[in-house]
Amino acid sequence: MPKVVIYTTATCPYCIAAKRLLSQKGVTFEEISVDGDPQGRAKMSVRAGGRRTVPQIFIDEHHIGGCDDLYALEEGGRLDPLLAAPPKAPST
Repeated sequence: MPKVVIYTTATCPYCIAAKRLLSQKGVTFEEISVDGDPQGRAKMSVRAGGRRTVPQIFIDEHHIGGCDDLYALEEGGRLDPLLAAPPKAPST
């Protein structure tokens, strides 16, 4: 299973919904909280192409986007194939 990373804050309802969907699918994910962490949020923003809202979700190094983007992939039947793909080997 690919590595899934989600940047969150504790009280964000969209973060909670995104984590719920991933958990319902049995996905293990790394959660990075950016609560009160301006440096962490800045790193997230750079990685997410300038987006500063949470959640920001990545499957391997592919930026999925936020909660709405995650649910759109699910509704379009495109999330499961992304989650089933073997992890990509690091570039050398």
